[in-house]
Amino acid sequence: MSLFIFLLCSVFKLFSQNAQTKPDALVEYRTGNYEKAVSICREELAANANNIDTYVVISWSLVRLGRYEEAGTYALAGLNISRYDPRIIEVLGETSYYQGKNQDALRYFQEYINYAPEGGRIDQVYFFMGELYIRLGKFLSADIALSTAVHWQPNNAEWLTRLAYARESAGDYAHAVSAYEKALLINPQLTDARRGFERARKSLGAR
Repeated sequence: MSLFIFLLCSVFKLFSQNAQTKPDALVEYRTGNYEKAVSICREELAANANNIDTYVVISWSLVRLGRYEEAGTYALAGLNISRYDPRIIEVLGETSYYQGKNQDALRYFQEYINYAPEGGRIDQVYFFMGELYIRLGKFLSADIALSTAVHWQPNNAEWLTRLAYARESAGDYAHAVSAYEKALLINPQLTDARRGFERARKSLGAR
């Protein structure tokens, strides 16, 4: 009986060591080793071209490396495997955003909201949408999107500043001043918020 237990323990130990030494792309991504994550993912895809999780991690990693076109290519390949995976859809929104494909980005982000209204990237998605609407000069829509982003991250001074800017651009100076004030309470050193606050307050007083 003792020999059996010894052999069983030896096999378990060997299995555990192999599992521990196997490269993990997601771990590398989470620790900021994006190039390593990409390398591991490519090896995984060479072995199994239908692993949707691998397409997700390699796309995430390439976005962090600023290689948006390449990330989009992998994300589209992943979309062909899993059409409604919100992680892939969100990545396509980001790659489109960074490449200036505004309408494509909005379409993908709206899809993400439809499929994952409380998904792990929902706050970022609404922020990106707000920035896209600012690009397009649709400041009321930007206000709505950025207000929702701030709902998910109420202490994000940078996002509050962008919300305030959208309101200022729409001529809603009173609410712009309020949002700038909230941003400055969180981060008094935020230059954009300070300058925006002064602009909006001056515009409000000129009415």
